[in-house]
Amino acid sequence: MPVKELEIGAMFWAGRDPVETLRELKSLGIHCGQLGTPGDWNLDAPAWRKALEEEGFTLVTVFCAYIGEDYADIPTVKDTVGFIPRRTRDERVARTLAASDFAAQVGVPSIGAHIGFVPEDHADPDYVAVRGVVRRICDHAAGHGQTFALETGQEAAATLLRFFEDVQRDNLRINFDPANMILYGTGDPVEALGTLGRHVVSVHCKDGDWPPKDKPGALGGEKPLGQGSVGMDRFVKKLREVGYRGPLCIEREGTDHDQWVHDLRLAVNLLRGLV
Repeated sequence: MPVKELEIGAMFWAGRDPVETLRELKSLGIHCGQLGTPGDWNLDAPAWRKALEEEGFTLVTVFCAYIGEDYADIPTVKDTVGFIPRRTRDERVARTLAASDFAAQVGVPSIGAHIGFVPEDHADPDYVAVRGVVRRICDHAAGHGQTFALETGQEAAATLLRFFEDVQRDNLRINFDPANMILYGTGDPVEALGTLGRHVVSVHCKDGDWPPKDKPGALGGEKPLGQGSVGMDRFVKKLREVGYRGPLCIEREGTDHDQWVHDLRLAVNLLRGLV
């Protein structure tokens, strides 16, 4: 089904029964969203394709997570997340290509991932290697008519933009997560959206607070939508200004399922008041 302008959606994870998952989301008034795929999850396209068709639910992105990733603090993220760690790079590329194939089978037009901390130095071997990885993924995704969206947050907007432009692939895009800019302490998200906005294909509506100043390397803390430092009214206003018309996918992490549903319901009500 077509997604309405600034329609409220959700970022959610595979692993439960797909029909049960979609019906729960629909009970909250959500009919579109982004599916996260854990690194050890069987990419079960037939089951999800059937559930999406029967429930009239639209997926806009399939997100890749990888075995061994750890978001405990910034040093751990640098060492374990995305394509920067050399020891897991090849298997994660293969997993991403498989996720692209899965997305094609269920009719999803975009895939996305955290690629890890991009080095500032363009001559850094990891920078060169990850640039090549992203080009390879983009080329594979293009064969399915898909975009590949880079998640924001682990580097400043200007650094991500330079990398983005250096990749030189027409189907490379950005999934903009305003809370990640705050959680990693990389910049004001509304200002960053102004820098990156023309490349944004999807967004996460997520909230959080800045890292504690007395704990070097610590991440900030995620909060229920509207209770952190993002300023969702400013964020939605800026989305309109940069011409974004896609869905507003609520993301809430680090809670049990009941709390997730509770916070999702509150977030839906908040966004309805803004859009």
